[in-house]
Amino acid sequence: MFLTLSELQVSYPGCHTAAVQGVSFGLRVGDIGVLIGPSGCGKTTLLRAVAGLEPLSGGSISLAGQVVSSPHRALAPEARQIGMVFQDYALFPHLDVQGNVGFGISHLPQAERASRVDEMLALVGLAGQQRRFAHELSGGQQQRVALARALAPKPRLLLLDEPFSNLDVDLRERLAHEVRSILKAANTTALFVTHDQLEAFAIGDQIGVMQQGRLHQWDDAYTLYHRPASRFVAEFIGHGVFAHALICQVNGRTLVDTPLGQLTDVAECPLPSAFANGACDVLLRADDIVHDDDASVKAQITRKAFRGSEFLYTLRLATGETVLAHVPSHHDHRLGEWIGIRAQVDHVVTFKRE
Repeated sequence: MFLTLSELQVSYPGCHTAAVQGVSFGLRVGDIGVLIGPSGCGKTTLLRAVAGLEPLSGGSISLAGQVVSSPHRALAPEARQIGMVFQDYALFPHLDVQGNVGFGISHLPQAERASRVDEMLALVGLAGQQRRFAHELSGGQQQRVALARALAPKPRLLLLDEPFSNLDVDLRERLAHEVRSILKAANTTALFVTHDQLEAFAIGDQIGVMQQGRLHQWDDAYTLYHRPASRFVAEFIGHGVFAHALICQVNGRTLVDTPLGQLTDVAECPLPSAFANGACDVLLRADDIVHDDDASVKAQITRKAFRGSEFLYTLRLATGETVLAHVPSHHDHRLGEWIGIRAQVDHVVTFKRE
C-alpha cells in the first residue's frame, strides 16, 4: 500500500473521546479513496492528520513505506510532498490563473515553470486561460484551477476537503466525474472528504464510512451498498428500511421469512443460530421492492417523492411496517392508494433485531 493508516487516533485536549479512534485502511498508488460520514464524524480531522496538521495520540501514518506520523515523531507538512485542495479553493485574487497554478513551483526555471503550468491547464481543460483572474471564472473553473495548482508540484498524495460543497448539485456530480478522470490521467493517489454519497460514488475507488471518529467500513461503492458491514452503514448509504424477519431452515434450505414473504437468495446470509431464535432485522432497500399489481402483498402509499424518471414511494403494509420502493414515474398513484408489491432481493442482509 502506498498510504497506510494503522490504528490511527487523534485526540484534542479537554475532550473525553478521541476525534478519530482506531482507524486503519490503505490506498494503492493511483487509487482515489473517499471518506464519507455525517458532520462531526472525524473525516476532516483524519485528513488533516494525514497532511501533518494534527498530531497523533496513537497509531501511525505511512507514505511509500516511510512513517510520516506517529505519537513520537512527525515529518513536517511541507516535507511530505502532499498537495491540498480546500473547500473554498483559496485562490489568490491578485494573481491570474498562470500565477496561481505556478505558485508552488516558483523554484523552477521560468521556461520550465511556464511549460508545467500549460501542461496542468490542458489536463484540467483550461488551456488558454492563463491570463484570466479568479473573479472572471465560474465556480467549476475556479475548482479546476485549484486542482491544477495542487497537481503542479507533482505531489505524492493529493488531499481534497469537500472541494465541491460550494457548487450546485448538478455541477458537483459532473465535476466529480471530471476530477476523477483528471486524477487518473495524472496517476495521482488521492484522499477525498465529502458528505455527499453521489460524489463519493462518482469519484472513489475505495470509500470509508465514518461515524463518531470510527471507520465502520472501507470498501468499494457496490460492496458498501449491497453488503454493509454494520447497521449504521446500511442506514447511511442509499434508501432502505429494516423489517422484522425470521431465519429458518426447511429441508436443509435456509429461508428468511419477512412481511413480504420468504426470501430464498441467502447464499451469504447467516444461519438461524446466528440470532436468538432466528429473529433478526432484514435490510430492504428501495430497489428491492417491485411494484406488481398481481402481487398478493398490498401496501398503502403514505408519501411520494418525484425524482424525474421515478417516484420514491413510502409504503405502509397491513402489518403497520414501512418499506420504500423506487417506481417508474409513469406509475403515478395517489397518496392513500393501495398497490401490489413484492420483494426481489439479490443480497439478503440481516442484523441483530433492535
